Amino acid sequence: MTTMLALRAHRDADELVLEEVPVPEPGPLDVVVKVASAGLAPGMMRLLQMGAFKHLPTTLGHEAAGTIAAVGGDVPGFAVGDRVRVHPNLNCGRCEYCRSDRDMMCREQSMLGHAAFGDIAMPLYNEYHNGGIAEYVRIPHWLADRVPESVGFDVAAKVHDIANALRALKCADLPSASTVVVTAATGTMGTATVRLAGHFGIARLVLVGRDADRLAAVAKLAGGISTDVVALDELPGDWAVTGGLTRRLRELVPAGAHAVLDYIPDGPATAQAMGALATGGALVHMGANTTPLQLPSIALMINCSRFVGTRACTRNDAQEVLRLLETGALVADDLITHRFPLTDAVKAVDLMQRRAEPMWMTVVHP
Repeated sequence: MTTMLALRAHRDADELVLEEVPVPEPGPLDVVVKVASAGLAPGMMRLLQMGAFKHLPTTLGHEAAGTIAAVGGDVPGFAVGDRVRVHPNLNCGRCEYCRSDRDMMCREQSMLGHAAFGDIAMPLYNEYHNGGIAEYVRIPHWLADRVPESVGFDVAAKVHDIANALRALKCADLPSASTVVVTAATGTMGTATVRLAGHFGIARLVLVGRDADRLAAVAKLAGGISTDVVALDELPGDWAVTGGLTRRLRELVPAGAHAVLDYIPDGPATAQAMGALATGGALVHMGANTTPLQLPSIALMINCSRFVGTRACTRNDAQEVLRLLETGALVADDLITHRFPLTDAVKAVDLMQRRAEPMWMTVVHP
């Protein structure tokens, strides 16, 4: 087999295409993974339109898992047939961030099959920009994490998103028995956060999203944690300009929430949710919201509030998620709601953009 099917993005093109490309050959320090499952990310097309994909054409997909199909001559510790997931974060490995469990802050940080976040030279991204929504993907061997036999490839492919939620929860620095608001709760990151809430001793969740029925379905993921929902579609029509979300959250939690885990990609909900924080509370944002925060600095000062941004998980976060999955402390199979063959990948991306139906986590099978 010399060619394979891959989901590709081209420069100045508004649509993705499936096309035949050569099967990658491993370099001396590479492994080639036969992809069993690849994750789809809802923000992929937005980043493409923003110009965050620095190498085009490219194969998309920063989430992938499968079995090793080929091993470079100088690779230690891996063999053909090993079950692995691809860790997509490309970092220098030497700076103060990489050496202190903050590798997503590295100046060279970029993501295989995804975006680059800086304007400096990024030799690893230059070499490994092609991603995993394909039949095979080539990666440096140090980005392969072993997948336990008890963990399916679909969940293994989505470890990165679960680890992102884990990182956001860590950034919140929650007290015991905390109350936490989760925005965009019906999306990939929101559902992962709800499932992880019990591991952080959260006593109460308030889930914010557009649709009450979809929120009710997500609330079931919380187990025994007390959960309320706030549907934006049920707020007064002028909520966006009159602070209606803040008022509703304050009605539910008069003393304020200890934290807001915010995955909203646009609009005023981020700032309004922050207005519902308790004194000393934190809003952790991982939604790439471009709407400016309409908050006076004095409000942050008086309330001793923290606004924390985090753009990705660390390698340690991903490996912690794998350990939780291996031991059964974390169950995530039910978070995968949609599976598509690779031949339907363009259709799957379109469905994710339109959000006409609930889609928590979506994977593609080559």
